[in-house]
Amino acid sequence: MKNRKETTIYDIAQKLHISPATVSRALNNHISVSKQKQKQITEAAKSMGYRSNLFARNLRNQRTHTIGVIVHTLNSNFIASVLSGIEKIANKAGYNLIISQSQEKEVKEMANAATMFNSRVDGLIVSLAFDTNNLSHFDSFFDKAIPVIFFDRISYGKSSTNVAIDNFKAGYQVTSHLIEQGCKRIAHITGNLSRNVYEDRLKGYRQSLTEHNILFDENYVIVSNMDEQSAIEAAKHLLTLQPMPDGIFVTNDNCAVVCMQALKDAGYSIPGDIAIAGFNNDIISRMVDPKLTTINYPGQEMGEIVAHALVNHLEGIAPLTTTSNIIIKSELIIRESSLKKNQKINNHNGNTVSNF
Repeated sequence: MKNRKETTIYDIAQKLHISPATVSRALNNHISVSKQKQKQITEAAKSMGYRSNLFARNLRNQRTHTIGVIVHTLNSNFIASVLSGIEKIANKAGYNLIISQSQEKEVKEMANAATMFNSRVDGLIVSLAFDTNNLSHFDSFFDKAIPVIFFDRISYGKSSTNVAIDNFKAGYQVTSHLIEQGCKRIAHITGNLSRNVYEDRLKGYRQSLTEHNILFDENYVIVSNMDEQSAIEAAKHLLTLQPMPDGIFVTNDNCAVVCMQALKDAGYSIPGDIAIAGFNNDIISRMVDPKLTTINYPGQEMGEIVAHALVNHLEGIAPLTTTSNIIIKSELIIRESSLKKNQKINNHNGNTVSNF
């Protein structure tokens, strides 16, 4: 089927026997055109299927009112909640989103960044991929003074704003809780330590062990891809350790739940034999039996804060400062999976909440 020609202001002008300039002014609500004439031109434009060329207009104004978002995966409850928060604030302010995922690959992230730059986004929001080591693919943004905000998996040392929780404190608090429950041999299952989130949680874990006079043993630290197969392999590895751990801190709820099930299948009681804690407070943490102790990572709030910061900068309300860090409060949610002692669960959701 042959495509119909796009209707232009010249077509409208010809039909109404007026100048294209008058049509243009009317469609932009210019005060020089009477209300009656504006109505006539608007109705004609609608009947003829005219579409305003917002892209061309935005280019003339050096703005596209579009924000780019690059995340490491879309298959994550946490990322979904962050995107919901970003979209809520961005759309309210009149901005559209272009969203892409790196699928945990730096090379894909590089391609995504190039696409965003060529799409002339007004600003960029990024959570880095697992294996990203070189951030030069964002240099085109920095060179053009296009604002970049990193969230969760952040970058230090670039002219950007970072938004995250205090992962060191979170790792410290989870480990301290397990120690308070009587655990002496605590394993730690984590991700790529080149990413700040995993590096800082490991530091918190180690600091807690040190303060409680528990010797750090690298055999109890497992670095993995944090997916289902990695969780199964981690559980198998833990079963070979002598002595076996009596507590496990996993930096991802899905991984923690798979690991927990593998240990239960092997005949171990949770938390009787092994106490387990996860991270993120994903829905699965409340569905598993026993319910999973975890860190509540406020994704919706993080998304809203990120979007507010970027929109306020773009609108000239509160410009971003160079290499600023915004820290969001998180909390430890204590549930049955870590309670070796008979600790009372004291709120209506069946959780004990510890803020920090």
